[in-house]
Amino acid sequence: MTVLRRSYRRRASAVDLVWGPMAIAPDNKDWTWVLERPCPECGFDARDVIVRNMPSQLHELIRSWQEVLLRDDVAQRGSPDKWSPLEYSCHVRDVFRLFDQRLESMVAQDGARFDNWDQDKTAVEERYELQDPSAVSQELVDAGTSLATRFAHIEASQWGHRGIRSDGSTFSVSTFAIYLAHDPIHHLWDVGQA
Repeated sequence: MTVLRRSYRRRASAVDLVWGPMAIAPDNKDWTWVLERPCPECGFDARDVIVRNMPSQLHELIRSWQEVLLRDDVAQRGSPDKWSPLEYSCHVRDVFRLFDQRLESMVAQDGARFDNWDQDKTAVEERYELQDPSAVSQELVDAGTSLATRFAHIEASQWGHRGIRSDGSTFSVSTFAIYLAHDPIHHLWDVGQA
């Protein structure tokens, strides 16, 4: 079903009222399977992730996403049913923020529980398509750096701490790190910058 909505597009001389892009179909997939087998789309393989290297891996991902945000077509959707590079960048920033909070909870309490996060609702409510790429770039750096720092301080005994999602999916800090790694890598593939 196509949902039309009105949004404002920025122009140098004026703000024009235009019909916004087609709504994105919600992603209701359970992506936890990437912990068990390679992703056929982006090529991610959980066996390649060294969880103790998460801080450096996150810094590499931050740099890649900063490059995405410099693209001339950053706010343009390649097709109406897929997010633009800007929208994906906002999503990755928010994933970094969310995982930072959840990792903090898992380290503090083995068996921490998390509410579901509706990424599609967040994208609409936060108006990802209208955010400023330079501001998003700095926010992405801040969020990713905070998360990398938190991973850098994980003690050996904490890698086995568990977190339980509201849908019942259970992660250790180690599998949580691997699950996290797939998201920004997969979205680099989505924007053609893998």
